Amino acid sequence: MRLEYMVAAALVMDVFLGDPRWFPHPVRFIGWFAGVAEEKCRSIFRDPGRAGAAVVFSVLLATVLCGAAVIHGAGWLSPLAGNVCSVILLYFCLAGKDLAAHSRAVYQALDADDLDAARGRVGMIVGRDTSVLGCRGVIRACVESVAENTVDGITAPLFWAVMIGPLGALVYKSINTMDSMFGYRDERYADFGRIAARLDDAANFLPARLTGLFMVAAACLLGLRCADSWRVFRRDRLNHASPNAGHAEAAVAGALGIRLGGDGVYYGRLVRKPDLGIDVLKPEPGLILKANSLMTATTVLFVIVLFAARVGVSLLFFKT
Repeated sequence: MRLEYMVAAALVMDVFLGDPRWFPHPVRFIGWFAGVAEEKCRSIFRDPGRAGAAVVFSVLLATVLCGAAVIHGAGWLSPLAGNVCSVILLYFCLAGKDLAAHSRAVYQALDADDLDAARGRVGMIVGRDTSVLGCRGVIRACVESVAENTVDGITAPLFWAVMIGPLGALVYKSINTMDSMFGYRDERYADFGRIAARLDDAANFLPARLTGLFMVAAACLLGLRCADSWRVFRRDRLNHASPNAGHAEAAVAGALGIRLGGDGVYYGRLVRKPDLGIDVLKPEPGLILKANSLMTATTVLFVIVLFAARVGVSLLFFKT
């Protein structure tokens, strides 16, 4: 099966099925394995940096071996089985429907004037302490999460799938999972998680920048603040502690005419973060739905342009 058909099938599955909690999920298995590997490697290596490097190596090796075994083992039984397994693995690497559903639940709570419920729901998709957030703070946190997770949950897996194949998306998710588990700057993980965090930065470098550009284009197609999206993207995309997270957030902030970022409470500690965006509009619940529309339009543009580029390169360098 051609790769573009696999990607299309995986996207359709994500749209209709989302993330069924009852089904064994390879990304959750990766997280479990990483936790076990952390415990074992910390007991073997005294140096946290070496222990973290051993965990990264172990998780990546296990991901490649298991993923390749599933795909090629199924392909050995029949080409159809191999294609089906490839599509399913790629589908498990996508999180678009769940991201939209979680953010829509926040919108519904705010629309019903239930701030406590909205705080609880946005707390499921952000790392900050949401108990101290007002209505506008909840909206900003939700929009930021949609912007950032468009990269982690959709465009970056698709990028690596198009570049390498379904196994590339699975390897990316293993890197991203390790970063979410170990990529902290506290005493426990500052050294241990350094390699996982740097690897995640490298894996997201191109997808994050492309996503920011496509979000600007999506803002134009959706009739949002196209010029502001481009201006804020260029001005604020590097105004972030993460080398990658600011690109999508800046584009979305400009498109919606609001300010994102700023200080937040994380695990009981005040973290000072720069602002991104503009204060043209006051955050209101409907902006969450617009952020979801931006996510969807960005995904469509991303896939179309990426495959067009892939076809163009193939015709240019591999035509017979």
